[in-house]
Formats: sequence, structure tokens, C-alpha cells
Amino acid sequence: MMSQRRGIHLDQSELLCKKGCGFYGNTGWQGLCSKCWREENQREKQKQIQEDWALAERLQKEEEEAYASRNQKAQTQPTITPFGKFEERKTKEKSSKVNTVTKFFTPSSKTPPKKDSPFDAHSSQSPSSSTSRHSSVDSDHATREFIDFLKPLKSGREIFKQCRAFTESMVYKRDMAADELSECVQDFYQNLSDRLLTQFKGSSDHVEGVMDEVEKYMMTRLYKEVFCPETTDDEKKDLAIQKRIRALHWVTIEMLCVPVEEEIAEVSDSVVKAITDVIEMDSKRVPKEKLSCITRCSKHIFNAIKISKKEAASADDFLPTLIYIVLKANPPRLQSNIQYITRFSNPSRLMTGEDGYYFTNLCCAVAFIEKLDGQSLNLSSEEFELYMSGQASPNWPQSSGASSGSPGSAAVTQVHKGLDLLTGLGERQERVMEKARQLESDLIDWTDEVEQKVQSVLESFPPETQTPAAPTASGTTLSAASAIDSDNVENEHLPPPLQPQVFAG
Repeated sequence: MMSQRRGIHLDQSELLCKKGCGFYGNTGWQGLCSKCWREENQREKQKQIQEDWALAERLQKEEEEAYASRNQKAQTQPTITPFGKFEERKTKEKSSKVNTVTKFFTPSSKTPPKKDSPFDAHSSQSPSSSTSRHSSVDSDHATREFIDFLKPLKSGREIFKQCRAFTESMVYKRDMAADELSECVQDFYQNLSDRLLTQFKGSSDHVEGVMDEVEKYMMTRLYKEVFCPETTDDEKKDLAIQKRIRALHWVTIEMLCVPVEEEIAEVSDSVVKAITDVIEMDSKRVPKEKLSCITRCSKHIFNAIKISKKEAASADDFLPTLIYIVLKANPPRLQSNIQYITRFSNPSRLMTGEDGYYFTNLCCAVAFIEKLDGQSLNLSSEEFELYMSGQASPNWPQSSGASSGSPGSAAVTQVHKGLDLLTGLGERQERVMEKARQLESDLIDWTDEVEQKVQSVLESFPPETQTPAAPTASGTTLSAASAIDSDNVENEHLPPPLQPQVFAG
């Protein structure tokens, strides 16, 4: 039966960038890697800017032509305005149009004033009121760790100044769109990485270590500003995927063809750890730490598959199991965490390495859950709709009598039989209790009836008045003879009482 089922299969080429650069793609970037996405995005922006400039120039030219035609008409009519003032007004209007077009393409975001700060300047605070947001324990701890890390470096002071100035400038850009915030952060990462490569003479490992600390410092301080910003619909997507996963609570391991035997204690422990790690992702602030949670979750999944199959797990085994773990865990704010990692993580980490691979698989798993249908689970559309609406469940016993070969199905069937038996016993108990109450009522009625009959007999035959007793031949009356237990009756005929005697041994 299981051999005929169609499992979930994802070709590894589908995880790579659609441009064919060899890096991992991302559904949030339309299947492109971060590098190709930024290049494509910049081309689109440049194209849009050129089109806007062409439109602005055309509108300005049409306005100037219309103004010139009005000027020619005005010259043929008498005017009280001197010609010099007319030319001055024309010049002012022309310069105003140019300034308007220039402002149209100038970013409206404010930039904070620059200031020189010493390297160990975590004690000096910014005058902005939003600085209080960064005074939390996590932010202060991250700042101290970043300073301690940079102290041995020759250019550590300059790196700290640039990072702190950038994080403070981002506070003034909280109203920008999330993609624009991401672009600012990614540009800063790229520029700083290029300068560090030149400084460290191409030592990529050293540069990667510095960039990890830069990301940790910046994202810890900017977390409240850039995680699930109000300018996005991330929260709406979180609620949608959470509701979707809750509606799919009936999906079983067999439907997903997951090669995991949860009856094995070690496998069950790995499954629980994987669920815990993917849930823990929401508690982290730094994109690298969130990715580490995904990586640990994935390694626990591979371990569970390896123990169950007694051989190394394949990619075709991993994705269905990851989908099953996500369905069981229903991680909080799943879409917000994915978008946060996509926007603000070091791009090189998502493009290569095991972190990028596992993160790409997680994105594919979420996309699969969003588009899950009956065909994906080898079910008919009617069965899928019944399960989704709650009118039926695959765990309920089948009325057709078709038996399932899995031990889990037999156990569930046995449980339902026990429930049916308990239901029958409850009905029988209710009938017994009803008859007992009826018997009690009948006994009360019978007692009342007997009492009424006795009372009726007593009223019909009243008791006779007793006459004095006649004396007997011995001279005693019958009443005296019958009162043998009364006091002082024939005491003189009784033998004397026994006297206690002392026994001398």
C-alpha cells in the first residue's frame, strides 16, 4: 500500500537560484538568491527612475510651451506689469519647477546630525527620545560584547563608530517600507564587508567573523524597529499560516510518507527536540541565532530518519519530515521570522552553507503547507474537504470495513470500540437507575396503602375493654400470676442468694 503512495519530492535544483548562479534561492525573492535579487531590484529601480525623469521632463516641457504661448498672447494685450518684473517672475516660476522635480526624486527621510564619539562611548546617550528603546539589558549586553570583540582590532574604533552611527540613523527611518530598510542594512553590510576585505587582505574567514558580530550588535539594537514593522502585512500572514496549520491538524505521518518511527524512544526524543528548536526560533533576536535554531531542528530530523531507516537520510526524506515537524509545532510568528531573516541576515549566510540550505527548505515547507491539497496527500478532493471542515477524520474507524495494516490504525480502532462499549454501559446504567427510581416510588405507594388498610381495620373493629381477673383455687388471681417479673412477687419462696467464699489454696 505504501509503495503505491506518491510522496513529496523536491528536486535539489529547485532550491537554487533561478538565475543559475549556483547559490540558494528564496521564495521571498521570487526564487532568486540575495545577490541576484538585489541586482534585479536595482535594475528595476533604475528603470523606474529613468521613466519618472522622462515623464517629469516631458511634463515640464509641456508646461513651458503652454507658458510661452500664454506669454505671446499677453504681449499683444496692454499690461500694467513692467517687462522686467515679468521676466523676473518667469525666472522664479521656472526655478520653482526645477526644484519641484528635484525634490520629487530626493529621499524625504530625515538624517540625524553627525557627531564624533569615542570608542568606549556606550555611556554617552543620543539626545533622541528613541534611545531609551536601546537601553534594555540585551542591547547593553550586546554593546559590551561588541566593544570587547573590537578592542584587539586595529580598526575596531572606526568599525564601532560606523555601526553605532548607522543604527542611530535607522531610528529616523522607521516609517520607511520594509524593503527599503532591508536595502539600507544590506548596503551597509556590503560596504563594510568590502572595506574589511581590503583591510584584512582577502581573509574571508576573518571578515565573516567580524560581520557576524556586526550583525549581532546591530540587529539586537534594531530588533524592535525592524521585526514585523507596521508598514508590512507580516502579522496578517502570521495569523493566516497559523490558522492554516491548525486546520491541518489531522494530517498523519502516513499521508506525508514520513519515514519516522515515533514508537522508538530515541526517535521520539529527536522529534520533540526538533519541535522545540523550531519554536525557540521566535525567542531569538539575531538572524544568525534564528538560523541556528533551524539548523539544530534539521539535524534532529536527520537523526530521527537515520535511526528509523537504519541508514543515512536523503533529501527526499528530509522535506516531508520537516513539513510534519512544522505542522506539529505550529511555530509562533512563522512568516515574520522568515521575513526578518530574509531581510536582515548577512546575505552570504543565506546563499551558501548548511544554514542557507536548511532555511531554503523551511521556506519550501511553508510554501507547501500554504498550497497543500488533496492530491498532495493522495486523497480525493471530497475527502480533503471533509477533513478540513471537521466532518470526518482519518483517525475515525472506517464504515466500509476496510482494515488498515498499520498498528496505529488498529489501536485507534480498539479505542473507538472501547468508547462505544462505554457508551452502551452508560445507557444501561441509566435504564437501571430509572427502574430503581420506579421501584422506590412503588414501595412508597405500597406502604401508604398498607397503612390505610390497617387504619381502616382498626376503625372497623375497636379493641374490647378488659374485665378484672377471677380468683383461682389457690387464692391468687390470674393477673398476679402473670406478673412474675414484677417487684415483690413471691420473694419469700425464693432461695437465699449465694455468698462469696474465699478459696484458700
